[in-house]
Amino acid sequence: MTFEPATGVLAGLDHLHIEISGKVLHLRLNRPAKRNALNDGLIMQLQTAFTNLPADVSAVILSGEGEHFCAGLDLSELTERNTFEGVLHSRGWHAVMDQIQFGPVPVVSVLHGAVVGGGLELASATHIRVAEHSAYYGLPEGQRGLFVGGGGSARVPRLVGVHCMTDMMLTGAVIDAHEGWQRGFSRYLVPDGAGFAKACELAAKIAGNAPLSNFAVVQALPRIADMPQGDALFVEALMAAIAQGDAAAKQRLRAFLEGRAGKVVKQ
Repeated sequence: MTFEPATGVLAGLDHLHIEISGKVLHLRLNRPAKRNALNDGLIMQLQTAFTNLPADVSAVILSGEGEHFCAGLDLSELTERNTFEGVLHSRGWHAVMDQIQFGPVPVVSVLHGAVVGGGLELASATHIRVAEHSAYYGLPEGQRGLFVGGGGSARVPRLVGVHCMTDMMLTGAVIDAHEGWQRGFSRYLVPDGAGFAKACELAAKIAGNAPLSNFAVVQALPRIADMPQGDALFVEALMAAIAQGDAAAKQRLRAFLEGRAGKVVKQ
């Protein structure tokens, strides 16, 4: 893929480096001197980026500049807040993470180096995670008298289980890339330096899908998983009917029946 700098609103976000190649947008956290730690400015710019995706973008790659994906909350900018202010601050982070998870297009993240605290919360809001061997995962909030506030308590256990997250927060346990892949922090594990290429491969496949199908997977699948089975099956039936009624889906089905589309094969 050949990426070109983004224009318009996206070009003015100084904490992010954003490029576009066809239907794929690459969004890179751009605070390497701070190990891409999350401050309020970066969180706000993430929200701006994901609410202003170009209409023709069908997939996003999220990565980090430098040696780390994201080392979590920038504690140097942590300010004292009363309880109400703390709740509002956390809810602001929730809105951004929701915008990523339940936005219009799938997001593939490339994880390397530190994927810690808020960085792990950010990664858990993406749909497919590609980890390089250098990646490591931690939730140090419990060791610092804090509690996760960016959606981690709702998302991380869905990846690795409550027991694993409990251990990480109580003991400060750090999980390396291989164990993280085994537990479910990442779907793919690749050598150092190979993560972006793998993400481009995956994003290109995703961008080639029917947009409504991608939207249904991103929006409906996690919600169906949280429903009682009877409700889930009814919503599944509705989504299946909506998706198969889409013009793009009908064209793809005709292409398959006429032998113009590949069959599922073992890779």
